[in-house]
Amino acid sequence: MPFMRPGALPSNAIDHHSSQTGPVGPSRREFLLAAGLIGVTAAASTALVGCSDSNEFAAPLLEFPEGFTWGVGTSAYQIEGAYNVAGRKPSVWDTFCRVPGNVLGNATGDVACDHYNLYPSDVALIAALGVKHYRLSIAWPRIIPDGRGKVNEQGVDFYKRLLDELEANGITAHATLFHWDTPQALQDKYRGWESREIAGDFADYCTATVDRLGDRVKHWYTTNEIRSFVHTAYTYPGGPFDGAPPFAPGIELESEQAFWQTSHNALLAQGMGVQAVRASASRGSTVTLVEDSVTYVPLTETAEDIEATAKAFRSMAPNGGIIVPILTGEYDSIFLENLGASAPKIRAGDMEIISTPIDGFGFNTYSASYVRAADNNIGAEELLFPEGYPTYQSSWLKFAPDTVYWGVRMFSESLGRDDLNIVVTESGASQPDEIDADGEVMDTGRVMYLRETLKSAHRAIEEGYPLDGFFVWSFMDNFEWANGYVERFGITYVDFDTQQRTPKESYDWFEQVVAQNRVL
Repeated sequence: MPFMRPGALPSNAIDHHSSQTGPVGPSRREFLLAAGLIGVTAAASTALVGCSDSNEFAAPLLEFPEGFTWGVGTSAYQIEGAYNVAGRKPSVWDTFCRVPGNVLGNATGDVACDHYNLYPSDVALIAALGVKHYRLSIAWPRIIPDGRGKVNEQGVDFYKRLLDELEANGITAHATLFHWDTPQALQDKYRGWESREIAGDFADYCTATVDRLGDRVKHWYTTNEIRSFVHTAYTYPGGPFDGAPPFAPGIELESEQAFWQTSHNALLAQGMGVQAVRASASRGSTVTLVEDSVTYVPLTETAEDIEATAKAFRSMAPNGGIIVPILTGEYDSIFLENLGASAPKIRAGDMEIISTPIDGFGFNTYSASYVRAADNNIGAEELLFPEGYPTYQSSWLKFAPDTVYWGVRMFSESLGRDDLNIVVTESGASQPDEIDADGEVMDTGRVMYLRETLKSAHRAIEEGYPLDGFFVWSFMDNFEWANGYVERFGITYVDFDTQQRTPKESYDWFEQVVAQNRVL
């Protein structure tokens, strides 16, 4: 989920130039080209909204394909609360939040949205939105409180109740097995992700969870954003965050090499998790991962800048050290060259595990960086946003048009993976929302962000790139990690004192998007 995003890592790898509601509580692209279909889609959808055919100035109707997946998402630690209920033990975030100054307002996820108790009414609100898909996460310390060993059946029972409620409302569950809540017991035992040992424990947790919930879940995601739970939670001398990583466990490692070794351990766990899910899941299930890859947009749509964008997408950190090995079976060569002695040590068989085939890709996307051609070993130069560039409440969230389009296109072209169906598993914007005198939350900035983002998604589909779904982040305001309860990403407003839910203007707008299957 969203976070205070660093720039590309490491620095030596780039050359910088409504109303209240609810209780308290051949590739596809090649085929289309051959058929002459790309480029005529827009012409074929010239029906105009609320105007006659003679109005040549009206915007075209941007319809999505039949069966396109529309959904919303949340994560366990951000919404569940009930941090010490029914056998759950602490995660690294429970510990991190209790250190004064780590989180704005010294906030914790102890209660959050109290979703653990209010899930029936929350599911009803999701159902009222009209979406048929909901992405949630399973809390590792609720299922296996010590991180390894005995399964906590009380924790399993909670997710059975939640999943049954979703099914009763006609909503398909998409379950993420790890969304940053590493059991504190594993951090204490062997320093968590710093140890290869965690890969085996994670795989065992995946097996236990899928064995017990696989009759209710058909769409599994292993890890959410290695870029976040490693690259924003650990640093090293001379690295990002000046010795104070903003995410749990918030550790400064002894070297840059240790940093990338920790990242390698997470890649290994992800691959072993895929294998574990596939071994236990029922026929017809899917398994993939979710990653917040760095997206690059060409400064100009010239051949030179587009080529530079493709090179940057592959070679710059962290893409070259996360998505490239997962999707190609090897670290990017220029990425390794730039790391030098800081590169991770790779054991025999590691890359085969890391690149275990997946059934698609969950693409979290919020912002992008502009790139142009340059005379360096990458062939690309990342351009910094100027002072005063428009942002949302999160300072890192600088809106760049066509972010989704270029992200999806680069997965297909730069990585040579046009076989990989992509779902946008997160996209959204933060605002300092308030309920006005009429009891409404007019988050027009978020509506604008989502509208333009969906236009970008539509362009990718129109040009034949394999984009199959879009999940808005987030269904409701929640605990926003190091920013506590200050930043709001939800399309549903949460009063954290009363737990009252209020759909925002963006909720109403997205409801119509889903109902009409088009950009509004």
